[in-house]
Amino acid sequence: MTKLAITGPTRLHGEWFTAGSKNAVLPMLAACLLTKEKVTLENVPLISDVDVMLEILASLGAEVWREGHTVTIQASHLTTATIPDELTAKMRASVLILGAAVGRLGEIRAAQPGGDIIGARPLASHLKAFQAMGLNVTREQGHITVTGKPQGGRIVLGELTVTGAENAIMAAVLASGTTELRMVALEPHVIELCVLLRNMGAQIEGIGTHNLIIHGVHELHGAHFRVPPDQLESGTIAIAAAASRGDVVVHDFIRDEHDVLLTLFDQIGVEYRLPNAKTIHVLPGGDYQAVNVRTQPYPNFPSDLQAPLTVLLTQCAGTSEIFETLYEGRLQYLFELQRMGAAVAIRDTHTGLITGPTPLAGADLVSFDIRAGATILIAALIAQGKTMIDRIEHIDRGYERIEERLQALGANLERIE
Repeated sequence: MTKLAITGPTRLHGEWFTAGSKNAVLPMLAACLLTKEKVTLENVPLISDVDVMLEILASLGAEVWREGHTVTIQASHLTTATIPDELTAKMRASVLILGAAVGRLGEIRAAQPGGDIIGARPLASHLKAFQAMGLNVTREQGHITVTGKPQGGRIVLGELTVTGAENAIMAAVLASGTTELRMVALEPHVIELCVLLRNMGAQIEGIGTHNLIIHGVHELHGAHFRVPPDQLESGTIAIAAAASRGDVVVHDFIRDEHDVLLTLFDQIGVEYRLPNAKTIHVLPGGDYQAVNVRTQPYPNFPSDLQAPLTVLLTQCAGTSEIFETLYEGRLQYLFELQRMGAAVAIRDTHTGLITGPTPLAGADLVSFDIRAGATILIAALIAQGKTMIDRIEHIDRGYERIEERLQALGANLERIE
């Protein structure tokens, strides 16, 4: 087992350069299946979820070339319509292959996807969208099979599901006729996927709105595209800087994607400057006050930043309430913070209370998912003494070379095999 050993407390200082977005690159890699031509993606993060997605593409017969942060995919001769079970078990984003592959192959079979341990994440909206496109969906013995040729139509997703929207969009671009897709999530990576597909020849109207009109085309062509910076990474590091009372400049912090986080910083009393629209400079100082936080679909506060923000709330005067609207298992990390001395209480599966300010102390902890891993890592940075974090494979799934990059900000941590 690989662990991270962190000795704190540390006041982070220096510059952070945000990596490419995990949530953007995974559907983009899946979209490479939609064309026989080469698709090249730049700024691809060096994370294990990308490794798994590339393995999935290769298992279907796609050719993969990788050099540093640049990946080229050519899916000219796909050889199978079945994804190996051991790959789908590693991450939930493997489900994105369904929408992309069925348009090319007319059939795709995969096991129920795995991934983070954060509660139920049903695929009903994905499968209903496929069925509304005239596709046949069967579920048996833990596997999902989608067959047929996508047909245009009016589809209401029923919820603001991100991967569900991405799956439906990729299935629709090669569908027969026109698809009206309604209740589309507005997360930046959904929009970026649409832009990539348009660059590949897809005909998509209404990008950036909840309603898309997609005119199916016979085939797509290759493209060269740059993966956008990771909104969640830049927000997490800004939170870590504030929690540590540090002095950190975060590059590729897209201001317009962080309206609610900046509003919360203002309410808490975090001192920061915005030198330009793509940079935040978090400064030491300020009297931190408790706030109430409610997660909601973008452009509201994202569930994936709720957990990291909680570490900052342990340093705020008063009692903060967090309400997690999406995943009933996402508050498990509060028990880990409690072991570090945080004054937390779980009212129910969706509501937590954090009272501060409280000093944190090092402890032996376990990472339950990508964001919880980042959360207890931030907590370890500001805690007194040594913290050992187990199951750091979850952190590696979403954050590139995390220990090296934090060491550059003055953190005292090391990876122990």
